[in-house]
Amino acid sequence: MPNSNIIILASGNKKKLKELSEILSEFGMNLAPQSDYDIPDAIEDGLTFVENAIIKARQACQLTGLPAIADDSGIEVDYLKGQPGIYSARFAGENASDQDNLNLLLEKLKGVEPSLKTARYQCIIVYMRHAEDPTPIICQASWEGLILDTEIGEGGFGYDPIFYCPQSKKTAAEMTAEEKSAISHRGKALKELAKKYALSVRKN
Repeated sequence: MPNSNIIILASGNKKKLKELSEILSEFGMNLAPQSDYDIPDAIEDGLTFVENAIIKARQACQLTGLPAIADDSGIEVDYLKGQPGIYSARFAGENASDQDNLNLLLEKLKGVEPSLKTARYQCIIVYMRHAEDPTPIICQASWEGLILDTEIGEGGFGYDPIFYCPQSKKTAAEMTAEEKSAISHRGKALKELAKKYALSVRKN
C-alpha cells in the first residue's frame, strides 16, 4: 500500500530537486525524489511547459501509485523570439551540459545591443493526485531580466550566471538561495502551489 503522505518530485535534475525541496519543505510536504523509486526521466515531447510538466508528473504517479509534483521551466529571450523556451535544457543538443547551453545562447546574442536582450524565466509547476487526475493543480510564474555578455556568480544552475535581475542588481547566480526563492519564477510558482495544495487538503 503506497504511503499517501509522500509526494514524488518528478525530476532527474539534482540542482533543481534541491531548490524545489528547500522551498516546498517549508510547507510541511513529505517529498521524495523520483530517483528513490528508480523512475527514469520522462520523454518530454510536449510542445508547452504545461504539457511537459504533466507528462513528468503523470509518469511518476503511474510508476509509484503516489501523488507527484513536476516542474517544467526555461528561459525565453525576446530577441530570439522566445528561444530556447521549452528546449532550454537541451538547447545545444540532447546531452548538452548547462555550460554548453549557456555558451550557445551567448553565441546567438553576440553583438546584440544590451537593451535588446530582455528575457524571462518561465516556470510551470504541476501537482497530480494520481495518474488519471482530471484536475491537476497547475501554477505558473515568470521572472523578468536581461541576458549579460559574460558569466557572473557561482551559484544556481542553468543560465543563472548570465541572467541579470535589475531589481536586485545581481545575476541569479550571485543570489543566496533565500534571495532567489523570494523573487524567482520557481519560488513564486512553488509558493502558489503550496497555497493551493493546502486548500485542497483542507477540502478533502
